Amino acid sequence: MSVGSHKLIPESFSAAPSLDPANAVGVLVVSEVSVGLDAVGFLVGPTGDLPDAVTVPREALAGLGFDATPGQSLLVPQQFGPQLYLVGTGPADEITDASLRDAAAAFARAAHRHPRVGLHPGVVPLPAELVGQLITEGVLLARYRYTAVKPSSGHVPLISLDIVVAPEQAGAVADGAHRGEILARATNLARDLANSPPSHLTATDLADVAVRLGADRDLETTIFDKAQIIELGCGGLLGVNAGSVEEPRIIKLVYRPNSALAAPGARLALVGKGIMYDSGGISLKPSDPMHLAMKMDMAGAAAVLGALTALKDLGCSNEVTAFLMCTDNMPSGSAMKLGDVLHIRGGTTVEVKNTDAEGRLVMSDALVLAGEDAPDAIVDIATLTGAALMALGQHTAAVFGTSQPLIDQAVAAGRAVDESLWQLPLEKRYRSQLDSEVADLSNMGGKYAGATTAALFLAEFVGDIPWAHLDIAGTMQAEKDESWRSQGATGFGTRLLLELATRFTPVPPKAPAA
Repeated sequence: MSVGSHKLIPESFSAAPSLDPANAVGVLVVSEVSVGLDAVGFLVGPTGDLPDAVTVPREALAGLGFDATPGQSLLVPQQFGPQLYLVGTGPADEITDASLRDAAAAFARAAHRHPRVGLHPGVVPLPAELVGQLITEGVLLARYRYTAVKPSSGHVPLISLDIVVAPEQAGAVADGAHRGEILARATNLARDLANSPPSHLTATDLADVAVRLGADRDLETTIFDKAQIIELGCGGLLGVNAGSVEEPRIIKLVYRPNSALAAPGARLALVGKGIMYDSGGISLKPSDPMHLAMKMDMAGAAAVLGALTALKDLGCSNEVTAFLMCTDNMPSGSAMKLGDVLHIRGGTTVEVKNTDAEGRLVMSDALVLAGEDAPDAIVDIATLTGAALMALGQHTAAVFGTSQPLIDQAVAAGRAVDESLWQLPLEKRYRSQLDSEVADLSNMGGKYAGATTAALFLAEFVGDIPWAHLDIAGTMQAEKDESWRSQGATGFGTRLLLELATRFTPVPPKAPAA
């Protein structure tokens, strides 16, 4: 740890506790409940026969207020054996991918004090493999809790999950459960990183994490230090870093599919904003609860890193290159000032009108770097604007872009993993708000449509390459536990990017967004 010597950070601290083998959850697909479980759940609808293990009639359950609406749970008292929970799914013909994941999460939260649990999904009108994936995702994501610096939290870690199905379904369900484990592991890694205190995870620390994970996941990892970043001419990143005592880092990760197992696929570039802590710089943020979330201003970079670690396990046949732009944004005597002009890689000059509009500055360098590799498309993800939060809230992220087919693929990926995207217009009539009298661009537009003007700024650096921009400022964190979204960093975008990367197909370069 680069700051450990004066912050007294224990050597035992891990920025990725979810990957510790001691914290691994054993997921088994079985035909009968294992001996020694602490809790067993049954997914039930509002009609039909109840499982044999449930001896309470429906009339009595209704009297207890349980009518099997989606997400509703009930502890059924048992004299012997594991605790028994019922979880409602609603009518069988209304069960969707998202609602099944939510039901599994509802069981996990109801049984939060039990380390060994089992779940009977019953008859679900979805493919068996998908059932295994969704249940595993829902349970593992819901039982996540960040306790790396709070050992006295009282949180009961999940040790094992049994998924109980008919023997003829076991193989397909197990395949799906394996995929669910991979997706949940990647998401929980992103959560770990975004939840880590900024004193415990600097740009150099994140680079060290990326090197270790890259070696384990067959990723080509290149780390650019400050001197190399100067050589690259990345003035946006260097400008934001100017007020910090911590060095910046560019983390480049490349995943190449095993050509012996799959035909060459498409080439996708991902860019992640990695502001390890955002004070606002000279344009200092107020000391309100929002400051607590600014350690999560690197949630985009965390999502990209989490996704890259899972590509090999998912057998992704596309090549994926990622650039993570990492620094904190601090006020000091050397900090970037209002009126400064930064020189972005490639030569574009940017006048700084607000030092708290720093994300777009570091992302501009990365978009240029990504474009130099001539990928089939570029997708960036960033906690970029409060305007996206104000417009769409905490459940839906904004998506902009220059290619409608690419945007459509991103939206479809989000729908598949229940990470909602809503397309906002890249309205070019607002572009003039970014004009500067002394530079090519300014880093701030007017007081309206802030998410759009930020996206228009980024669009200046992608050229003709199809591009999509995900603004996750609203979805990066959950203020309380809700379904599979655990309080704190959500890891939003990790599973979405994995879905997009594994299914990505090249899009026409001349297919502008609507």
